[in-house]
Amino acid sequence: MKRFNLFKTKAEEEPFKIIETINSEEIDIDSDMRVEVTTLTGQLLFVAKLQNLNGDKAELHQYSETVISQDSKFILVRIRGYNDDEKKAVYMEGTIMPKEKYVWQVKDLIVTKIGNDRAFFRLKTDIEATATMFSGLQMGEKPCRLLNISVGGACISSQFVYHKDDKFLLKVKLLEDKPASVMYCQVLRVIERSETRYEYGCRFVELNEEDQESIVQNIFEAQRQKLERS
Repeated sequence: MKRFNLFKTKAEEEPFKIIETINSEEIDIDSDMRVEVTTLTGQLLFVAKLQNLNGDKAELHQYSETVISQDSKFILVRIRGYNDDEKKAVYMEGTIMPKEKYVWQVKDLIVTKIGNDRAFFRLKTDIEATATMFSGLQMGEKPCRLLNISVGGACISSQFVYHKDDKFLLKVKLLEDKPASVMYCQVLRVIERSETRYEYGCRFVELNEEDQESIVQNIFEAQRQKLERS
């Protein structure tokens, strides 16, 4: 896999303008990095593979159908990816324009921040859901609320006590006209809001590419319906 160094010395040509970084460590961007593309206001446009990175130009090859028309000439976007080797999120900005079906040309690409999170777009929801554990004190199906969801995980609110690393099956109907989505989750963080209300930040586990694609499509559609109601 071809990789591109973002932090060159002054004697070398600098392909990116670094606006802000969490630290000064060197980090690479992978060609073929999976990224999420959003508007400057945070609307998720599509998920893509970043390819043919050359200086401040690149291409975005969509994993899924976009919610915007490719008749658009120029769109200012934020691009967020993740470097699995270095466990760093890479935040970028640039201008995209259609090149061919499901392929976008990127120009004026800059890195705006390097972070320690996974940089997944999160859709705020606050809808009914259930969490099912198969062992332990909270075994069985329990009601909860889905506060937000991304392709990588979700945050739920519940009156029941779970612990870090607990695993459960999350079932939620993101779309009224579609079957409920079911994801296997692992608790990463616990926030106690009150004596009877807890929030759990979870990551999805054992997801294949097809499962991820299904979640992305449901997030797209839920976002579209939410925007239409607002």
